[in-house]
Amino acid sequence: MQFSIQREALLKPLQQVVGVVERRQTLPVLANLLVKVSDGKLSFTGTDLEVEMVAATDADKLVDGETTIPARKLFDIVRALPDGAKIELKLNGDRVALNAGRSRFTLATLPATEFPTIEEIELVERVSLPEEVLRDLMDRTAFAMANQDVRYYLNGMLLDLQEHALRCVATDGHRLALKETRLESKVTARRQIIIPRKGVNELVGLLESGEGSVELEFGRNHLRVRRGEVVFTSKLIDGRFPDYEAVIPLGADKRATLDREVLRGALQRAAILSNEKYRGVKLEFSPGKLRIVAHNPEQEEAVEEVEADTGVSDLTVGFNVGYLLDALAALRGDKARLSLRDAQSSCLVQEDDNEQSRHVIMPLRL
Repeated sequence: MQFSIQREALLKPLQQVVGVVERRQTLPVLANLLVKVSDGKLSFTGTDLEVEMVAATDADKLVDGETTIPARKLFDIVRALPDGAKIELKLNGDRVALNAGRSRFTLATLPATEFPTIEEIELVERVSLPEEVLRDLMDRTAFAMANQDVRYYLNGMLLDLQEHALRCVATDGHRLALKETRLESKVTARRQIIIPRKGVNELVGLLESGEGSVELEFGRNHLRVRRGEVVFTSKLIDGRFPDYEAVIPLGADKRATLDREVLRGALQRAAILSNEKYRGVKLEFSPGKLRIVAHNPEQEEAVEEVEADTGVSDLTVGFNVGYLLDALAALRGDKARLSLRDAQSSCLVQEDDNEQSRHVIMPLRL
């Protein structure tokens, strides 16, 4: 195996795949990238047995072959080389020689036959949509995923594929984030899959706000995303996601519309004196205004008053201020609408007159 390539052309695919490789592995070969030259293309594959990323690129002086090379060492060497450096890599027995100008490196390899790869997935549905739309869907919901929860199905994101829509949903049991988009083509049947947290983070990092499109391939046990020369594949979490539609409060007729940035600023200031453990703030609604009150064990108090377009009176509810701030940060409009049913109900946070993005926050008893 052999190839020649410019530093910048090699750095991009390495950056795309190296994040998948864990620093601590159960198998030595998982610390390596599979480097392959075939069919006039150079490709790199990284995996942790749950998520796999393959990135291909063009190169010169190609000689077919494959091996595995330590991922971090290869990436760090290429990144440290000067801009515009011409890199030549050649496999000699169980070592690879990397030459660039006056720099010479020799790296150990492991046989490509030891490297675990995901071959074909059992395809059940294929969907195409703009790359920036998928990134926006995942960006605005990923923050609500659980982290190391015993309810393993919450440690990921639900992709709910409906007849003419795709929804991304995440929840940690205390708050829920939902964002949906319309699909150009009709799908054959409704499907729900859960992508693990690691896969979501890698996919969000891969997607860009460009004009291209991505292809989602739904398998029985995998999701595969094709984006240009990069192929992302993730195993799915085998579990049943909660009935998220039942969490969205129905009949939430007590509404307040506020300037989103003004509300965020007020909450950030009140949060300074909130209880460090529970992060609770009280929202006191009255006609034309919202009063935000925070206390802590040191008997300190913060009070903020914000103008609100509301007719609600004598309603007080407690919420985790961090969850409120996360939800407001995920909105895009100038106005935010808070909707509640009563003093014990959860709060629905959304953009004014936009049902495609919804955030639900459970109440706190303060």
